Amino acid sequence: MMTALNGATFVVTRPAAQAGPLCRLIESQGGLVLAFPTLAIDAVTPDESSLANALQSDWLLFTSTNAVDFARPTLSGKMPAAGSPRIAAVGAATAEALRQAGWTVDCVPASQFSSEGLLAEPLLHHVDGLTCTIVRGVGGRDILRTRLAERGAVVNYLDVYRRYCPAQEPTVLTARLGSADLDAITITSVEALANLLTLVGKHHHVLLKAVTLVVVSERIKQAAIEWGFRQVMVSDAPSDASIVETLTTLLSGEDRGRRHSRAAGN
Repeated sequence: MMTALNGATFVVTRPAAQAGPLCRLIESQGGLVLAFPTLAIDAVTPDESSLANALQSDWLLFTSTNAVDFARPTLSGKMPAAGSPRIAAVGAATAEALRQAGWTVDCVPASQFSSEGLLAEPLLHHVDGLTCTIVRGVGGRDILRTRLAERGAVVNYLDVYRRYCPAQEPTVLTARLGSADLDAITITSVEALANLLTLVGKHHHVLLKAVTLVVVSERIKQAAIEWGFRQVMVSDAPSDASIVETLTTLLSGEDRGRRHSRAAGN
């Protein structure tokens, strides 16, 4: 029986604890999965001052589902009941995680699920004199803070988790690179891609960069191109379903033919 991803092999680089749903969806469509986590995530306990500032904010801005998951133990039972702070989510998945936590979402991008998309929302254009707390992982992007401060907001961070490169034996992946039987590598952040390059090692970069990447934003695509990857596809959304849809498109006759022709010419 033919399925959308029949027999193709894909590398999933999500953190081990979060890779399951995407791996299962790929397998349900007939694909094969090589799990190679390039990010690990641990909780961070905010200091009392940062927590107090967050609870007194006019806005809490959640930058990812991880931010929601790791903030829940810290914020549960402490949120004011009067509707302040208001809550913003960087995308649909983050908004859904917030709703499942029992929190009302006041602002979420309609389509562009990113910091830039959130900043484009009218509610966040009028923040002069307001206090905004960005709930995030340690060392995340600064664009939200920069733009909100330019609009007159007082901006704080509430760091609730940290990302790091896991201790990962690369042999399972490098052996497959040598046999050239990987159809694509899925990448969901610039940091995950940077860690992939580190873990694989420079002497395998030529083979690695010949593999198609499926990424979830134009920002990741641009970084991949700058680092020398030759074929990068961007999913319409960062959801598992959209990633698998992009993998299916990659394996369609037209895209596959172009990819194989390019490989033959190398």
